Amino acid sequence: MTDTFRPRGRHAFRPVTILPLLALGLAMSSPAHATDGYFLNGTGAKAKGAGGVEIALPQDGLAIAVNPATVTEVGHRLDVGFEVFVPRRGARISGNTAGLNGDYSGNGANPFVLPEFAYVRPLSDRVAVGLAISGNGGMNTRYKVNPFASFGATGPAGVNLQQIMISPTIGVKLAKGHSLGLSPTVVVQGFEMLGVQPFAGYSQEPANFTNRGTDWSVGAGFRVGYLGSLGDGVKIGAFYQSKVWTGRFKKYAGLYADHGGFDVPAAWGAGISVKPTPALTLGADYKRIEYSKVASVGNPVGLLFQGKPFGAAGGPGFGWRDVDVWKVGAVYQARPGLTLRAGYGRSDNPVPSSQTLLNILAPGVVRGHITGGASVDLSSRAELTGYVMHAPRQTVRGAGSIPPGMPPAGFGGGEADIHLSETAVGLSFGLKL
Repeated sequence: MTDTFRPRGRHAFRPVTILPLLALGLAMSSPAHATDGYFLNGTGAKAKGAGGVEIALPQDGLAIAVNPATVTEVGHRLDVGFEVFVPRRGARISGNTAGLNGDYSGNGANPFVLPEFAYVRPLSDRVAVGLAISGNGGMNTRYKVNPFASFGATGPAGVNLQQIMISPTIGVKLAKGHSLGLSPTVVVQGFEMLGVQPFAGYSQEPANFTNRGTDWSVGAGFRVGYLGSLGDGVKIGAFYQSKVWTGRFKKYAGLYADHGGFDVPAAWGAGISVKPTPALTLGADYKRIEYSKVASVGNPVGLLFQGKPFGAAGGPGFGWRDVDVWKVGAVYQARPGLTLRAGYGRSDNPVPSSQTLLNILAPGVVRGHITGGASVDLSSRAELTGYVMHAPRQTVRGAGSIPPGMPPAGFGGGEADIHLSETAVGLSFGLKL
């Protein structure tokens, strides 16, 4: 890489020319599970190598997808990357009198490729703008042996949810070392459900419940952020992401509560970074994700037996609860042109033991992830960053998870245990413009 990359004159490189390709690539990707429930554990290769820490530790342009205020700190740059993501998910049903017992693998679809893109440009000493396109999160299972076959289900079972976040951003330095940022956010999301035909009888719209192909919806919200310097190498940051209000999945109006609604939950958090030596930076983040505030995600499946069918206003969902997420990371300048990273993240489990039956289809239960990564300078302006992430297997054992009795009054009793582990590797190219 040489200085021939520098944009000059009317033939200067225009990042907007590749946006349609990035958007297409993201739309074709299928985020499986992510370590913060179904949210990604970080955005950008550098943050992911450091455990996902980035609220007060901006390292590349994709930091604006979490804290918009970081747009004033990363300079004029372009970042393009991808992740190869391999989840291992499944379930075990025991003690069931309706024939559901067995061990089931949900790994019929693997691996997943998740691209991401960011462009940031300062407009003055005080104002900067940027654009980030990345996966927000998702969930995927594909059971070739259908866990619900004894109920009459046919074909494979599973779900595929993919969410693409588009974040145009503006940030302003209010004073030396203190910035605010704003991102009006657009989400494009797709969803498909397969192989749960027997449960359509519990829906107010049985024809719009399962095996309807992929449906798409679009939504909008906003994100605000703050980044401040306290001197002596200490930075603090905070962000708030509103709920993203989306259109309904009309093909699945009989599945999701509120006639196919599936908004993106609100989230907020704060972070700190410190630089104890010139070569070492340490960071920590805290984030809260409000899954329970979205009916399709947070409402318990037990509402079925209180007269609320699938698809109804306030109807049943996956029963997820809100989660707290903690992350710590380290960035070490080993030598000129080589930066090393490591980190660890820990999240609450969003799935209660009483809600595991429906979450056979969405076992987003991993809690911890360990990461490592490195960046190598290819020139004075170009760099290559890689990382690895592993989330060890986490199992949630059901407790009162399958209603006793036979359909329609129950599902045969017993328990559903669900598990998930994840491994990912990623690579990103960064260019200082």
